[in-house]
Amino acid sequence: MKVLFFGGTRFFGVHAVNYLLAAGHDVTIATRGLTADSFGTAVNRLVIDRNNRQQLAQVLGEKYFDVIVDNLAYSSNDVRNLLDAIQPARYVITSTMSVYRDLHLETTEADYDPLSHDLIWCERDTFTYDEVKRQAEAALFQKYAATRSVAVRYPYVIGNDDYTKRLYFYVEHVIKQQAMFVDSLDVQFAFVSADEAGQFLSFLATADFVGPINGASFGTITLGEIISYVEQKCGKAVVLDEAGDGAPYNGTPSYSLPANLAKEIGFAFSEVGDWIYGLLDELIEQVQKDL
Repeated sequence: MKVLFFGGTRFFGVHAVNYLLAAGHDVTIATRGLTADSFGTAVNRLVIDRNNRQQLAQVLGEKYFDVIVDNLAYSSNDVRNLLDAIQPARYVITSTMSVYRDLHLETTEADYDPLSHDLIWCERDTFTYDEVKRQAEAALFQKYAATRSVAVRYPYVIGNDDYTKRLYFYVEHVIKQQAMFVDSLDVQFAFVSADEAGQFLSFLATADFVGPINGASFGTITLGEIISYVEQKCGKAVVLDEAGDGAPYNGTPSYSLPANLAKEIGFAFSEVGDWIYGLLDELIEQVQKDL
């Protein structure tokens, strides 16, 4: 199967490309040509600016792909610019938990319906991140219904290759005993590992499912549990102070994204507790090497 991948040179995009290659697909990665990758001769490459509508039409207009996986569809115009240039048989976009206006425990796909959302053609900076991602889904399912499409709603994606270093922030501050401001230690979080996020994108490339779908590990964990684990492993005491560095997950309510629908279509996500402590061990080692 011929697969075109946008956003495949870092973080969980790399994992997704590796899973697609392992499954025997003919993968082309589309990039601006600025970021090196480790795929060697295993992939084909297109140099293209995902944000340039005219260039998308020029480069992609005569090409065909069975599937396009798009980690870079942030707005309704992003969706329109690509799907006006090329019509794949299947289109998978990375969406987000942020499309849900009221995140809560047991947030399901039905809590945001892109078909009932007022569609506005917009750029990435027209609205806040949550709204432009709603608009991307609205454009996809309202205006391009003929394309068999999926929008994967991920929670916080974490891994030892996470360029945002949000989870690393907590580990580093505990080990270095740097003051940080955490607004609540008791908020329950859903997560997904970068590896499993990539694996799910690869799975969806050939699945029959169409529509929005949650992609998260089962279960939740609190920041209090994360911090306590690092304290116990390192023999350090956290320094919490309202005047300290603001923690990156502040402002997030307790929430979970049950992946029951994913399980129904054949993809069983792990339990968060099965892997997150191993990841914390890796991050502890990274911080200690940086000391």
